[in-house]
Amino acid sequence: MSLIHQTAIVSPKAEIGADVEIGPNAFIGDNVTIGRGTRVYANAYIDGHTIIGEENEIHMGAVIGHDPQDFAFDRAIRSYVEIGNKNVIREYCTIHRGTKPETSTTIGNENFLMGGAHLAHNVSIGNNVILANYVLLGGYVTIGDRAFISGAVGVHQFCTIGRLAMVSGGARISRDIPPFVMAVERNATQAVNLVGLRRAGLSKEAIQEVKKAYSILYLSGFTRQKAIKELNDAGFVSSEAAEFIDFVKNTKKPLVMHRGKSRRDE
Repeated sequence: MSLIHQTAIVSPKAEIGADVEIGPNAFIGDNVTIGRGTRVYANAYIDGHTIIGEENEIHMGAVIGHDPQDFAFDRAIRSYVEIGNKNVIREYCTIHRGTKPETSTTIGNENFLMGGAHLAHNVSIGNNVILANYVLLGGYVTIGDRAFISGAVGVHQFCTIGRLAMVSGGARISRDIPPFVMAVERNATQAVNLVGLRRAGLSKEAIQEVKKAYSILYLSGFTRQKAIKELNDAGFVSSEAAEFIDFVKNTKKPLVMHRGKSRRDE
């Protein structure tokens, strides 16, 4: 049985699962679906075509499914927010719906979005991602599984951040970040995210291959195309090295640069 506070405004058209709790003054719109065991705290606002899975926590003042901040957005279109299971969405997070018809902003499972994080339209978050306080993700940003984005990081629209990457606090990112690396400052990288890789249980052999792949790409002095050839010829056997190489080969945006290199070094 769901527990809905008497001051909450919940549309009779909304689909509310079993054992959902909705706190004081929360607003739930017509086209919202909330899965079993999810808890919505006081003053949260959930609207639009929003689908929320099971056992999520949506804390005070969070705004989910509202219109995107896009001058070209047509309020008449139907677009979505889709959220998986067991996510924690803390105070005053904002998660906006897609900006084009039938598109979505998506969040996977078991992510932790700390207070004030902003997900613009068409952002895609994988699983087990941590967004610290006041992370700002522009439209169409993609974040891979188990990435850690530290506080007050700004990520420009259309950027991709790979799996198990880490971005240090206050960084400003307008380039793609390969998986497994640590990004800092303005579009810079300084090392492999060794702590994250060890915590994720990667083998010593896989970590060594990732370190070597990083060295070929960033420390060899090769152009990107030359580095890709060297990476292909290196004889790596781990799936992690293959993932790193695939990212470097297939990204359409410039990559973050090793700290201290100029743009001409690309």
